[in-house]
Amino acid sequence: QVQLVESGGGLVQPGGSLRLSCAASGRIFSRYVMGWYRQAPGKDREPVTAITSGGATTYTDSVKGRFTISRDNAKNTVYLQMNSLKPEDTAVYVCNMNVGPPFNLNYWGQGTQVTVSS
Repeated sequence: QVQLVESGGGLVQPGGSLRLSCAASGRIFSRYVMGWYRQAPGKDREPVTAITSGGATTYTDSVKGRFTISRDNAKNTVYLQMNSLKPEDTAVYVCNMNVGPPFNLNYWGQGTQVTVSS
């Protein structure tokens, strides 16, 4: 019913930047919270950032001041601008759509690899 497709990952040097995109299907994109998770080798998947339908954002402490989430509802797309990248940011980044009550469903993209290395 819902498909999320990420793009924009790649290999960058420490201190570099990447911009990830997540394109979502459907015409109800604007109603839901969108977010990015990441999973590094040997670690559990963790939430990175999220943005509400009204544009309020939240970030995990480790990325505050470096990452920015945004959304373009007309294009059914959410973005993650990543600046000042560190090796510890290396992970598969996965787009998430959360459908709230009464269903409380989560939809996930396939993920895009981000590697930060010199």
